[in-house]
Amino acid sequence: MTDSRDVASRSPAMKDTDQRSRNRGFFVSFEGAESSGKSTQTALLVAWLREQGFGVLQTREPGGTSVGEGVRDILLAHASKMSAQTEALLFASARTELVDSVILPALCEGKVVVCDRYIDSSLAYQGYGLGLPIEEILAVNRWAVCRAMPDVTILLGHGRELAASGTVEGPDRIESRGGDFHRRVRMGYLQIASRDRNRVVVVDTSPGIEATAKEIRSIIARRLRAKIGYDQSTE
Repeated sequence: MTDSRDVASRSPAMKDTDQRSRNRGFFVSFEGAESSGKSTQTALLVAWLREQGFGVLQTREPGGTSVGEGVRDILLAHASKMSAQTEALLFASARTELVDSVILPALCEGKVVVCDRYIDSSLAYQGYGLGLPIEEILAVNRWAVCRAMPDVTILLGHGRELAASGTVEGPDRIESRGGDFHRRVRMGYLQIASRDRNRVVVVDTSPGIEATAKEIRSIIARRLRAKIGYDQSTE
């Protein structure tokens, strides 16, 4: 069996075969500022997808693997002192392991993968938030994930709602950064959404949990219909 870590040395034909295999599945990522409701909406979507009969893999970043969870502990611990570049590379390394050992195999099996945070978090937090060059973060992560990009990204909250996010119980190292940092992150997410309107869909969470979940189901159903011909009620 070929190890996907060898992807950089594969022929174009082999890479195209990988792309066709992963296209059997469907990849959803959730993004948003702190306390935007990602965990709640991720769980609700996963439950609905399973009710519809889909095989679903639910995961998160950083984490989802033993390596990733170890990196998560380092990244979020207040005792961890590191440069912005180190932080960005640690996120990318955890992401590589998650994609290689969890996400790509699930997509090749035709499953729906639902991930709480993905590449856009690195762009928003380490790029816009910490000021690292966006193109450099993109270059590192494109290599790290072997072109495994979400079919759709749900960005929760917008405008004042995103700006207000950040009230968290027991904040970790990143959550506890100041208001200016989180405002830059919020503006970064809006920039990401404006530049990739086909993939990133902004969902206003102000109507409440159930109304938000219903809108997300409608978005996902449309995307599933376009890719695999799915056609069921989202009620």
